[in-house]
Amino acid sequence: MELLTILFEIGIGQGLAGLGAGAAAIGAGIGVGLVGKGALEAMARQPETMSDLRSNMILAAALVEGVALFGIIICLLVALG
Repeated sequence: MELLTILFEIGIGQGLAGLGAGAAAIGAGIGVGLVGKGALEAMARQPETMSDLRSNMILAAALVEGVALFGIIICLLVALG
């Protein structure tokens, strides 16, 4: 138990929170990239559905970014708290 106390006193919790925030940002980048890739492939196959695909792509990207932002905020609260 003393080892955990020592690790948290030197700030290991803040370091892990920083890694969590970085993982959330990387995950969001990958997610938005996959959403964009799928939308562009669908637009290339069926150009007449471009406006519908664009609005759905923007909605999906916003949801991915919202989840990532939530993760980053949680990590920052852990780091500062």
